[in-house]
Amino acid sequence: MTELRNAWTGASALLFDLDGVLTPTAVVHEQAWQELFEDYLIETGHSHGYQQSDYFDHIDGKPRFDGVRDFLASRGIKLPEGPTDDSPTNETVQGLGNRKNVIFNKIVDTRGVEPYPGSLKFINAALEQGLQVAVVSSSRNAPAVLIASGLAHHFEVVVDGQVAAAAGLPGKPDPATFAYAASLLGVPTEECIVVEDAVAGVQAGSRGHFHAVIGVDRGAGHQSLFDAGATQVVDDLNELL
Repeated sequence: MTELRNAWTGASALLFDLDGVLTPTAVVHEQAWQELFEDYLIETGHSHGYQQSDYFDHIDGKPRFDGVRDFLASRGIKLPEGPTDDSPTNETVQGLGNRKNVIFNKIVDTRGVEPYPGSLKFINAALEQGLQVAVVSSSRNAPAVLIASGLAHHFEVVVDGQVAAAAGLPGKPDPATFAYAASLLGVPTEECIVVEDAVAGVQAGSRGHFHAVIGVDRGAGHQSLFDAGATQVVDDLNELL
């Protein structure tokens, strides 16, 4: 606890990304995106198929529909936007994003969600020290994932994709959602530590006026997270306990 207290001197709150930081659902998102775009590219006859690097290069950490747009742009594809509630069967940006959400929820319903043990210990240690906590996630599924993982009772403040859209906030790598969570906690951004696993999320933390940015490497790579602006990079949050 002494090392933890010294590392967090001057901090009053922690702003956690969810998928890949607190729960292994980043892997589920990655699988859902892969299934979506592999099938889409085959169906539409594109020769440049989906690659594992596409997730980290174009999608990871971004709001869902931004991920759709950026991936399609990487293949030179431009689709109509479509309405927000567009059918998952429609070939539009919103339709593909909603199709991905269907795939994601099917996987979660089948597998369930367990938090990372090290992350749960980290949350409990932070709360014991009197730090406030919030979740800041690009995903619109964040509340459901928090409930499924048994973490919901720890977080009174959750800024997810739905909240961001309703408030008109730009998504990561813009720092707006993290700053909004800090304001809801009533804590200055300079006293908040951002905890992220995605390059876009680390960039958001680095671009805001935050106390520090902890990168959690679940596949993006230590150097990529440092290059994005992480103050410190770990493989698991239990390394900080």
